[in-house]
Amino acid sequence: MIKTIVNGAAGKMGGRLITLMKEAGDFELVGAVERPGHPAVGRDAGEVAGIGRAGVAIADDLGPIAAKGQLAFDFTVAAGAMGNLRKAAPAGLAMVIGTTGLSAEDFEEARTLATKAPILMSFNMSVGVNIVFKLVAEAARLLGSDYDVEIVETHHHFKEDAPSGTAVKLAQVIAAALGRNLDEVATYGRQGLVGQRPPKEIGLHSLRAADVVGEHIVIFGGNSERIEIVHKAHSRDNFARGALRAARWLVGQPPGLYDTADSLGLR
Repeated sequence: MIKTIVNGAAGKMGGRLITLMKEAGDFELVGAVERPGHPAVGRDAGEVAGIGRAGVAIADDLGPIAAKGQLAFDFTVAAGAMGNLRKAAPAGLAMVIGTTGLSAEDFEEARTLATKAPILMSFNMSVGVNIVFKLVAEAARLLGSDYDVEIVETHHHFKEDAPSGTAVKLAQVIAAALGRNLDEVATYGRQGLVGQRPPKEIGLHSLRAADVVGEHIVIFGGNSERIEIVHKAHSRDNFARGALRAARWLVGQPPGLYDTADSLGLR
């Protein structure tokens, strides 16, 4: 049994993780955390998730309970995830972080903290999305500069960051395959008289609507044809199950910074 702590335990992803951990049978919930002042603090994590009593009260600080676990999940917000990581790593607590909106500076700090514990950070825990990363890299390499690249992502109207971390990762993968610097060629939406499209541009566009879990479309547009690679997530369970799979792999690894591609053997 993997002794596990769930940060963001009262959130939608936290609740699904707690539920699927119970169904899986190889995870033991030993801790649950929410931000200070959250109304779920002090309540039973299982009851909050809707699966009955789990015997674990939701705390408002990871620090005092970090030593109880082998691994922690974090699907919160960027500042919260980094704060939790600063408490987890010195305690040797492995972490699977699926929080989006993390900066380049956050990743550099995580790389330093990963000398103390294994850390897996991913913009998207979906197995399917990580296969798509591989597919778009190969498509970009084969198609080359004769095809325009546009990325369109759609998410629910509660999502706070744009473009999505997955869309950014797709753009990074494609730019690397084409030998381009994404900072120099990325365009985030268009408005007004923008002129002709530069040949090396990579466009990223964000849509927000209702309860869309997540959809990403990568368009390679050539003369007289268009290739589209599409991934649609129908449920958050897609990400939660991917996170559980990544966690099973991570607990056997030495300290270091990993991502989902490592856990799936896609490198």
